[in-house]
Amino acid sequence: MSNKPIGIFDSGVGGISIWKELQQRLPLEDTIYLADSKNAPYGEKSAETIVQLSIKNTELLLDLGCKLIVVACNTATTNAIDHLRTHYPVPFIGIEPAIKPAALGSTSGSVGVLATRGTLSSALFHSTSKNHASTIKIMEQEGTGLVELVEAGQASSETARALLKKYIQPMVASGIDHLVLGCTHYPHLIPLLKEELPAHVKIIDCGEAVANQTHRILEKQGLLAKDHGQTKHQFFTNADPSLVRSFLSGAKGEVVISFKDF
Repeated sequence: MSNKPIGIFDSGVGGISIWKELQQRLPLEDTIYLADSKNAPYGEKSAETIVQLSIKNTELLLDLGCKLIVVACNTATTNAIDHLRTHYPVPFIGIEPAIKPAALGSTSGSVGVLATRGTLSSALFHSTSKNHASTIKIMEQEGTGLVELVEAGQASSETARALLKKYIQPMVASGIDHLVLGCTHYPHLIPLLKEELPAHVKIIDCGEAVANQTHRILEKQGLLAKDHGQTKHQFFTNADPSLVRSFLSGAKGEVVISFKDF
């Protein structure tokens, strides 16, 4: 059981930012990643649709023998993870905006959150903000169009730069000193963000925390992989496999990328 793979799903290639952190933290683990690009972005869909997509992805990963599932999508976590944990026997690791560390680290008392509509409107997001940032000013910004640009392989484009400028300039003007990335697609935009943000604004995403939590849960349940030679990482996408490949520079172990209509 311990050498079965970790399953990961997202509405496309965004969660590869999480997969990279998992690979670094858990180098002995095999993984299976589902890139549901056909249905991206999840953040524009109804809560009911997001739950149904999450069920579809979960059942496919379970059929492929996964021992634990990382819901590498903020929107799917906030809308569907409670349902998944109730109905399926494996552990689930979710993603949510890292508001708590941003609030604790802020000296200006103002924090920006760039996320999808589905995340910003969720009950989990609002409870997290209330519990961990009640004395901090939270500036919320919906990142309309950013997921689509990443999915189109245009994360470094001038179109992406123009959108980011539009979204972050009001936050900077209000005095934020932390920018929380509330979508796993957005870390792919960090090179542009660093060029556009003042040096004192710290960018925070949840990748490292998710990898650490995954390690803790696997260890607690006796599911950490034993050394079994070369690791294998399978990526299934229902869009263009070349897009997935373009995000996997530096990947270790055997990497297999396949088209699958799911």
